[in-house]
Amino acid sequence: MIGLHGFRFQEPLWLLAGLGGVLVVLAAWLRERWGGGVLLPGLSSRGHLPPTWRVRLRQLPIVLAGCGLVLAAVALARPQLGSLRQNVTTEGVDIVVALDVSGSMAAEDFQPRNRLVVAKGVVGDFIGRRTQDRVGLVVFAAKALTKAPATTDTSLLLRQLEDVRLDMLPDGTAIGSGLATSLARLRRSQAKSKVIVLVTDGANNTGEIDPATATDLAKAMGVRVYTIGVGRGGRVPITVKVREPVTGVVTSRRITAEVEIDEGLLRSIATRTGGEFFRATDAASLATIFSRIDALEKSEIKLATYQRYRELFFPWLLASSACLVVAMLAWAAGLRVGPV
Repeated sequence: MIGLHGFRFQEPLWLLAGLGGVLVVLAAWLRERWGGGVLLPGLSSRGHLPPTWRVRLRQLPIVLAGCGLVLAAVALARPQLGSLRQNVTTEGVDIVVALDVSGSMAAEDFQPRNRLVVAKGVVGDFIGRRTQDRVGLVVFAAKALTKAPATTDTSLLLRQLEDVRLDMLPDGTAIGSGLATSLARLRRSQAKSKVIVLVTDGANNTGEIDPATATDLAKAMGVRVYTIGVGRGGRVPITVKVREPVTGVVTSRRITAEVEIDEGLLRSIATRTGGEFFRATDAASLATIFSRIDALEKSEIKLATYQRYRELFFPWLLASSACLVVAMLAWAAGLRVGPV
């Protein structure tokens, strides 16, 4: 079996038989080229007579028969044209992004946008790169909410991410609840690798599940947790909503507030689960961190290749038959090689 770029001969040994036909055609050509002209007895002194059309075509039956044999050999070699098909399978990574939407994510130290807007943009880019994996989205503040279970539907994830906003949950930072809800989304996962990316800018101050318990559960489930502390910490400008006590009107007011990140807790969660802790102090560093996580958690992709071949012998067989039939007709019409 030989082939090139999808074309092949299934029975290439028949091509050797075609050499016989080539030799027949070559012999006929040599005879015509070097066999001499037509010489009539008694006219040698007067030169050669110009050959008639019958004389010129006397090699035609042999040439056609040789071509027919060559074409028949090609047909018997079964030329085939294949189309390549690849099925992609993955031993993928199931990832859940747990995103803090507490009030402190409105801090504007990631100028000109606040922390949540920047985080949403970076998470969106991350989701767009994980086309072979299932990615889920959990948001948390004082409570946790699943925005999307782990899925390969990138469009759905991006729509759910776009819907994330600061005031969608009661204010507070329940890191344990966010982590536990993310683990619930991975409970039935059969993926080779299970990962949570926890993005927060504060310290745990509420929630029904404490972070230590959630961390133990993640370790028991074999889930790696990458934790990202967002923001510089300390006193940062932040826009908050304030209700006027007399009128009840809610207005936005920009203040400076103290926002501390519990770096020790986040580092402990990552270390105990086999992940890593990162600190993002601006938009560029946050994007770099997600790029690093993207590089660390790559899917193992397997390609199964299939080739479907289409038989091409029929045109060759038809051409061979045509050559042999015409050769027989030419022979019957008297076009044949005589003695020289």
